[in-house]
Amino acid sequence: MELKNSGIAPVTFIGSAVIALGLIAYASFAPESAAALFSGANAWIIAEAGWFYMLVVGFFVLFLLGLAMSSLGKVKLGPDDSVPDYNFGTWVAMLFSAGMGIGIVFYGVAEPIMHFAQPPDAVPRSAQAARDAMGITFFHWGVHAWAIYAVLGLALAYFGYRRNQPLAIRSAFHPIVGDRIHGPLGDFIDIFAVVGTLAGLATSLGLGVSQLNASMSYLFGIPQDLYTQLILIAIVTALATMTVATGLDNGIRRLSELIIIVSFVLMLLILVLGPTRFLLSALVENIGLYLHAFVRRTFHVYAYEPTEWVGTWTIFYWGWWISWAPFVGMFIARISRGRTIRQFLLGVLFAPAGFSFIWFTVFGDLAIWLDMFVAKGKIAETVSSNLPIALFTVFDYMPWSRTLAWITGLLVAVYFVTASDAGALVVSMITSKGDEEPPLWLRIFWALACGGVAGCLLLAGGLEAVQAAAVIAAFPLSILMLLMCYGILKGLRDEVALQASRNLPIAPLMAGQGGMSLRQRLNNIVTHPTRARAAAFIGKEVMAAFELVASELQKRDIVADITQLDDGAQLVVHHGDEAENFIYAVRLVSQPIPAFALSDAARREGEKRRFYRTEVFLNNGGRGYDIYGYSGEQVAADIINHYDRFRHYLYVLDPHTTM
Repeated sequence: MELKNSGIAPVTFIGSAVIALGLIAYASFAPESAAALFSGANAWIIAEAGWFYMLVVGFFVLFLLGLAMSSLGKVKLGPDDSVPDYNFGTWVAMLFSAGMGIGIVFYGVAEPIMHFAQPPDAVPRSAQAARDAMGITFFHWGVHAWAIYAVLGLALAYFGYRRNQPLAIRSAFHPIVGDRIHGPLGDFIDIFAVVGTLAGLATSLGLGVSQLNASMSYLFGIPQDLYTQLILIAIVTALATMTVATGLDNGIRRLSELIIIVSFVLMLLILVLGPTRFLLSALVENIGLYLHAFVRRTFHVYAYEPTEWVGTWTIFYWGWWISWAPFVGMFIARISRGRTIRQFLLGVLFAPAGFSFIWFTVFGDLAIWLDMFVAKGKIAETVSSNLPIALFTVFDYMPWSRTLAWITGLLVAVYFVTASDAGALVVSMITSKGDEEPPLWLRIFWALACGGVAGCLLLAGGLEAVQAAAVIAAFPLSILMLLMCYGILKGLRDEVALQASRNLPIAPLMAGQGGMSLRQRLNNIVTHPTRARAAAFIGKEVMAAFELVASELQKRDIVADITQLDDGAQLVVHHGDEAENFIYAVRLVSQPIPAFALSDAARREGEKRRFYRTEVFLNNGGRGYDIYGYSGEQVAADIINHYDRFRHYLYVLDPHTTM
């Protein structure tokens, strides 16, 4: 197979594959050396760059909240006429299952009970330790985590769907380096993203397999050891390979919806069977504690009282989320087309975080309450020696413990599969030039590679090696993400100029002025042309208009190119290297014929028919209107109207631009 003809980005794919396979080989054949390398690099980053991680994440939160509240929040992630691909409930379910599903099951009990028993700033096992435990847990799994994901997701969705760039990490750097993103520099950026994704994915899969192993140990007595975990990774990787082959809608979407349902069932059972009044009261107080300490914890690096705690917990989490961001960011961009920036940011920042708050209150506060009043410290003692078994230790003090364990085992298994197949899909997209439906063989390759990396990192040092890999990979990625924020601002600055240009009056296409008559407009409204008729219209009238405009521009020493596309035609007016080129394209857009427009016979037979619109697309996407039936002169008039606006846009953007 020739990579250049297979929809693959050759340099990105080969470079990423070599690094992934090299990492697998190194961890497999020299596990002790690999473990020492990961541990040393991780220790250096925590000691020397921990402050940088804290500062970067704080900046992301402030940047996104400011953007959501600004007028730029109205900009759509796609053409102005686009609508969301998924309803809000499905969208949130997919966000959450991909973002941190495995993690909340693993740490739902473990993190609060460990902070309760060994708090950084309070007396162990005190009321203040309980409050701090929940406040810290909310901080680690709340808005800050999702702000990291949202930066990358927003950049990809904006440049991919609004600015018509490939849905790849490199596209976010187009405002900074221009068309060089399509060369070696872009390949280098995407390789970084793939390696970071593999590290973040390995962390989640490592936690997931430990939790799954604990589930099976509790239910069936299967031993908790490395050999069992490697077998489980192989099984889940095989399942993920099958589901990733089914695509986004049929596989990942359905599993995500199942996850949310099962999660709510489990939380409801715990709430009913446990200390209900205490848990509901705790949720209210936990939210208050989180809001009260929001700014203080954001920038609290323990500069005056150095401690290993911040590196073990907060910096590890920030590194995990950053290394995980290329995957989650790409995934949420892929499912967020058609939403406004404000809808995107408020949904991504608060909806999954709100679900996490409920989850950690139900499980974390339950564990603390049981440990204080029922278990008398035995839960904390067990968790400190065997972290993955934390959730099942709590079930031992609950009614219906076996039922709860079975539901948890199902939840872990499904979370495990969705994280693996969604990760493989995203890496496939990065290595296939941003293709939203990468080739099947590529999805299968990366599903297997993701499982291989997770297994070999476990082999090279267990969970500690897996976690270290995430923190290490996050360092260069955090720098790239800061540059992305600048790229987003630069791109949105263009939106301000574009909005100003849209307020200019344009010459109406009216009868008597070279425009359409009433009969023409009415005929176009009720006509539903086939693809052949719509293509013929583009080939005749649109091409004639393009040639007319190009020839007139040529007389004025302005270069214009005409290109025949697979789905239409395009006119590009060049303004040299100093200014953006003007693009006016007419593309075929397939639409179903509405039921009210079908004949009675077609409606009775349930016939599904489609027609083709000839829609106008400009530099920033589709304009949402059909020009089928225009004469060549009318199309030319429409081009000139948009070109007039575009030149004004360039002037507003930079009054010193020469055009």
